[in-house]
Amino acid sequence: MLSVEEYLAEVLDLVTPLGEVDVVPVAQAVGRTLALPIVATADVPVMANSAMDGFAVRAADLSMGAILQVVADVPAGSPLDPALVAGQCCRIMTGACVPSDADTIVPVELVDQSADRQRITVREVPARGAHVRGAGEDFTRGVEVLPAGIALGARELGLVSGAGVAEVTVVRRPRVAVVATGDELRPPGARLERGQIYESNGLFLATALAAAGADVVAALTLPDDDDEFAAGLESAASAADLVVLSGGVSVGDHDVVRIVLQARATSAFRHVLMQPGKPQGWALWKTAAGRMVPLVALPGNPLSTMVSFELFVTAVLDRLLGRASQGWQVAVAGIDWVPPVRRRQFVPVVVEVDAQGCQRVTPVHRRGSASHMVSAAAQADGLAMVEADVERVHAGDTVSFRRYR
Repeated sequence: MLSVEEYLAEVLDLVTPLGEVDVVPVAQAVGRTLALPIVATADVPVMANSAMDGFAVRAADLSMGAILQVVADVPAGSPLDPALVAGQCCRIMTGACVPSDADTIVPVELVDQSADRQRITVREVPARGAHVRGAGEDFTRGVEVLPAGIALGARELGLVSGAGVAEVTVVRRPRVAVVATGDELRPPGARLERGQIYESNGLFLATALAAAGADVVAALTLPDDDDEFAAGLESAASAADLVVLSGGVSVGDHDVVRIVLQARATSAFRHVLMQPGKPQGWALWKTAAGRMVPLVALPGNPLSTMVSFELFVTAVLDRLLGRASQGWQVAVAGIDWVPPVRRRQFVPVVVEVDAQGCQRVTPVHRRGSASHMVSAAAQADGLAMVEADVERVHAGDTVSFRRYR
């Protein structure tokens, strides 16, 4: 048997970073991975601006009870730069450019305004420079604000846009085909006969791959027939950078994935010291056009498929995209449970953060890791990892935790 790390190393050796890029508008870049760093095209803020609604003043004019004349109004977005002399101020809105002659903002709450709003009386004196956001205070033109290898979400894209960048260079999406196998599989909504089940792994894999940044080019359900499976696999691989399979990787007489790949591809099928997900496999399939396409074969039990996807397939995608893989965090067990003997356990858990900021994780079902329980993964926030030498997890014990992406 192999450890999780040993098997992961084998799978990662199948792929290298894609190295191909697309240039896309910022608004279309959500979920993409940066191929080049983002460099600011302007200072942010571009000019000194007010952090408060109030009055822009010269600090030299401030004292308790000082009376200042309001000579202008500067709303956000205004190009006005009113001149100020001793005893003068201007009304200013949050985000508006601070006049060149001013150096301090007095919030509106700290003054009394005359009935005609032409004068203010200072009731509290702020420090010089108070509530002024300086030009370039966040970052300056020419600095790197995001490194390559970052997946672009809403927060990152807000930063990119704020840095004045209109287009980004991103890694091409990996083209991935999904193949589920089994004569027993039927599409949702179909009438089930004895021995049949609804196909779910293929849909899970296709949607999870898309969410992780892949371009899903095919999603096939193939029968347990050697020739039909091989033909379908050739069709899937011919358009893909990677094929992810579910089912048929055990040692049964009808495990078509193992039978076909051992006969027609460079392949390896392993037992991995983990629960769920002990049977795993990988292969290199040579297409009719002569391309070698990597295949990652996952066990067919739904929870095993989901756990294996999180551990192995996401890591392969990360390598293709040139981004860092997600690490494990420290969490605390919320209840007692008994893990399997001599195998590392990966159990779907819900997580709660207590008043001290500690993450407390609880298995979604007390039996720990029944590999067929789809409902467990659907309720979970992520996976807890328990090492193979742990005989019992006690409430309060430290465990490793990784949140689903």
